[in-house]
Amino acid sequence: MLSVNELEDRLIDLAFAEDIGDGDHTTLCCIPEDAMGKSHLLIKEDGILAGVEVAKRVFNRFDPTMQVEVFINDGTPVKVGDIAMLVTGKIRSLLQTERLMLNIMQRMSGIATMTNKYVKLLEGTHTHVLDTRKTTPGLRMLEKQAVKIGGGMNHRIGLFDMILLKDNHVDFSGGIENAIDRCHNYLKEKGLDLKIEIEVRNFDELQRVLDHGGVNRIMLDNFSVADTKKAVDLIAGKYETESSGGITIDTLRAYAEAGVDFISVGALTHSVKGLDMSFKAC
Repeated sequence: MLSVNELEDRLIDLAFAEDIGDGDHTTLCCIPEDAMGKSHLLIKEDGILAGVEVAKRVFNRFDPTMQVEVFINDGTPVKVGDIAMLVTGKIRSLLQTERLMLNIMQRMSGIATMTNKYVKLLEGTHTHVLDTRKTTPGLRMLEKQAVKIGGGMNHRIGLFDMILLKDNHVDFSGGIENAIDRCHNYLKEKGLDLKIEIEVRNFDELQRVLDHGGVNRIMLDNFSVADTKKAVDLIAGKYETESSGGITIDTLRAYAEAGVDFISVGALTHSVKGLDMSFKAC
């Protein structure tokens, strides 16, 4: 399995291949090869900065001679007019790395900013906000990094690091009990130690899980706030609890006050506006 750094390097290489192709002919035709310059990253919208460390990898991957001076680190609140970093190097390199760096930083900063809004709404409760697998294909590691930078928590990274028995798994397995038992048999056979979460759609399914046992967390899918409170009372500390499905920034606090441990929010990554910034010569 590839490490996070190896995945990032593959992503960066693919992105450069997509953008530059057989050459940035605009830059190559008008900028001398040995011309040197400086560009700074200008923040044009208030938010939480994310992607600084990835940006440094982008510059280094393309041209190791580029020098990056960071003024504002990942996770720091920024405001319009802030200068986040200064990059010195060949002008050709500055121009050819500009768009990829901005695409990554704008996307990650948008996610971190959105996540931070959710996190602040949960202050004073014991509830944590989680991301989901509703990420941009190929960008999951970066988007989940951005969630953490914004103060949120990662759910599972993929299908490999946790077992989540959702409605389709339960239905195809012939029921809750079968799904849980098959899960434990599989983990034992493969010598794996993974946490088990199961999704329930109603109180009947919840009771069946409570009667059968064998899980670490119960996901309450599309429960109302009132039903969530009743479900949390039934679970009464036996298992971790998670709310999911249709929860918005307006209803988030009410679900937290119902007592759940986690709230998963797909909107952290699947419908976020990038934070406005630019990379300008100076």
